[in-house]
Amino acid sequence: MVAHNQVAADNAISTAAEPRRRPEPSSSSSSSSSSSSPAAPARPRPCPAAPAPTPGDTHFRTFRSHAEYRRITRASALLDACGFYWGPLSVHGAHERLRAEPVGTFLVRDSRQRNCFFALSVKMASGPTSIRVHFQAGRFHLDGSRESFDCLFELLEHYVAAPPRMLGAPLRQRRVRPLQELCRQRIVATVGRENLVRIPLNPVLRDYLSSFPFQI
Repeated sequence: MVAHNQVAADNAISTAAEPRRRPEPSSSSSSSSSSSSPAAPARPRPCPAAPAPTPGDTHFRTFRSHAEYRRITRASALLDACGFYWGPLSVHGAHERLRAEPVGTFLVRDSRQRNCFFALSVKMASGPTSIRVHFQAGRFHLDGSRESFDCLFELLEHYVAAPPRMLGAPLRQRRVRPLQELCRQRIVATVGRENLVRIPLNPVLRDYLSSFPFQI
């Protein structure tokens, strides 16, 4: 917000000052009258123009392409729908929530690190820990890992299913899930997300299955 300064006149005229007289037509009278007239009030100085705001450092880097933008916005939409995305939860807050949970329990939150969108907090055998989720060249990968994925949720599914199964069950904000979500998860696990379009369903149900085609 830009503040506006109120600038007062430099040489204000007293309210008791005598009003100016109209100059006479003659040049001599005009010269005499102008010399005897009180000084004109000084104009207030204009407010100095506020400097244009310079773009400051942001938490995230600029997208390099529209394809990167689409992948991050899709990941954000899926996170909003998954139930285990905790938004700007701090590292301490995430670890406190995971401390009493079984080993493998995890959640996704916003990363506090620069140039990193998300972080994965998981309960390990040694206690809760957090791992940055990097997004480079349009793909997601965990900090320290060379395995990368087009989709954030494909990454999560990989670490849930692949040995040594680092991830177990997600820590959802709502412990009791709606029945329709459980049915969708079971259908996706049974037929696979690549076969969802082949199921003879009406468009509304097919769109619901496709809105979150993951087994988590």
